[in-house]
Amino acid sequence: MNTKIRNLSGLTFLGLLLITAQATFAQMPVETSTTTTTSTSSAGTVSSGTVTQFSPNTIIVRTTTTSDPVSYSYSKTTTYVDEDGNPVSMETVRSGQPVTVYYDRNGNQMVATKVIVKKTSRTTTTTP
Repeated sequence: MNTKIRNLSGLTFLGLLLITAQATFAQMPVETSTTTTTSTSSAGTVSSGTVTQFSPNTIIVRTTTTSDPVSYSYSKTTTYVDEDGNPVSMETVRSGQPVTVYYDRNGNQMVATKVIVKKTSRTTTTTP
């Protein structure tokens, strides 16, 4: 009889221990991790320079890093902002205007996603 009571008590204790452990683990927060993957395309690439030509669907910019002007296409989703981040119309982009172009590559084509139009610095000379 003592052996049965001892075995029953041991099994009861083991059962309570398992139930308590399961309830404790069920209440613990589970940490999840997120992984950010970056594609090998040059998405989000930035280039600065001066507009040499602005025509329908194309912005041509001369940069200081390349000898040849760089041609960017643009679309209806291309955004145009000033240096403070305020939206401006695409009509503010003119030849001779300094700009920063954010672009994505689409095959061999560079598509402007955002164009920051910078203020042209004007120098004034005074004659005595």
